[in-house]
Amino acid sequence: MQPISFARSFLSKGLSKSVGKASATSTVLQPAILIGVLGCAISVNAQAAVGASTNNDNPTNGLQLISLNADEIADENDADNLSNNDADNLSNIADMLDVADEPDDSIDSVPDESALTDDADDIDTEIPAEVAQVSLNAISPETLKTFVAVVDLIRRQYVDAVNDEELFSNAMSGMLTKLDSHAEFLDAEAYENLRAFTEGDVGDIGIKVNYQPEAGYWVVTEVIDDSPADKKGIAVGDYLHQVDEFKLDEGRQVNDVEQLLTGIAGTQVDIVTSKAGRRKHTTTLQRNNSHPQIIETKLVDGIAIVKLPAFQNNSREKLLEGLINLNAPISGILLDMRDNPGGVLTSAVSVASLFMDDTDVVQVQARQNKSSVLSTQGDAILKPLPLVVLQNRYSASAAEVLASSLQAQKRATIIGEVSYGKGSVQSVIPLNDEQAVKLTVANYMTVAGKQIDEIGVEPDVTLSGSENTWEQQALEIVKARALGSGIRFVRKNATKE
Repeated sequence: MQPISFARSFLSKGLSKSVGKASATSTVLQPAILIGVLGCAISVNAQAAVGASTNNDNPTNGLQLISLNADEIADENDADNLSNNDADNLSNIADMLDVADEPDDSIDSVPDESALTDDADDIDTEIPAEVAQVSLNAISPETLKTFVAVVDLIRRQYVDAVNDEELFSNAMSGMLTKLDSHAEFLDAEAYENLRAFTEGDVGDIGIKVNYQPEAGYWVVTEVIDDSPADKKGIAVGDYLHQVDEFKLDEGRQVNDVEQLLTGIAGTQVDIVTSKAGRRKHTTTLQRNNSHPQIIETKLVDGIAIVKLPAFQNNSREKLLEGLINLNAPISGILLDMRDNPGGVLTSAVSVASLFMDDTDVVQVQARQNKSSVLSTQGDAILKPLPLVVLQNRYSASAAEVLASSLQAQKRATIIGEVSYGKGSVQSVIPLNDEQAVKLTVANYMTVAGKQIDEIGVEPDVTLSGSENTWEQQALEIVKARALGSGIRFVRKNATKE
């Protein structure tokens, strides 16, 4: 079983390019789980990760293009080769990310279940030269004494009773979050949600909020039963003052706050609340109120509008299936990646492979290695179709990888606003069957070597005003470039009827 890649996007960590991010390093459990701005990962089979194209039941096997001008059907043998080669070539992407022994390839990868064993051979014990002289047993006795004293003080003096398990869990979480805003200690529930994300879940903490001018605060108006917020005592009427490092005021929009609270299922967020303005309290919550993501496809005046909410293992197949189900000629594509938090990195590469062939997509740079370049694989099935990509400030990580590569090759026009700006990669490293640690282990850049982190992707056409009008504006741009005669997507067996 081979590892796969994740590009993680934490939209919850900030708006556009205003977030400062620090890169942390770590000794990596081999093979590691890696993610790159709202995303995380877990053990899955790499064959599933690169797409169900290896599955005989895949609804997109044998996909063909039919030119309405010539009214001819592609040769059956060509279609067979397309399907088989696609599967084989996409498998190569996962091979490129095999991190069994090579640190520079341990980019957003996911281990198999054998990585959860105690086998010493799975552990990378090499210690970086800069800290090699420091013994792990050389922690100052005074430091240990202070730590124990603080634990004892909390036991005796804190206003509420707190058990030691919770204290030590908080200590580990604090140690990691101090490294950078993306490092986390994952408990069983969070870890399981990260595993589930590969199938398509984005989550929140289970609250709704609105700004109330009479109070001068953002106020919780709904709390979902048994949600993470409910379990931590967040109640209707509480004031919400801050999400992570972002203070909330009347200048925020509801969508802004919702996106700060939303992220890939299993990731965590810190919120500052109070009871009607009394003592403020910081609560760390995990986004375990999950929402399965669906790729929505519709046809407007011959243009296929595809809403891609996140990158999961099956995004490529679901996108193609949506085009087939339109059952009509398509003369252009509008790919809507607004609010897309990222996800599986190999999924973004395989989607890019639908539109471009023999093209570099992204550079990935680990601490001690040269850059690795991930490239498209297989036949670019959608290459003939004009493409416009719609993004906003919450489009992040893998979404930025795809947009930047399409833009660099002049394959698509990017419209909207500057994207989020997330260019670091996180590794989710299992500690045991139920717990894991997430660390920043690499950065990625555009194929031209331009930084994405804290900068984002600049659109070719900037849109402003209400986002409700953006789709129509984008549609007009695609229409101006639409093919005179469209392309119909069909399943192979449909051509024989």
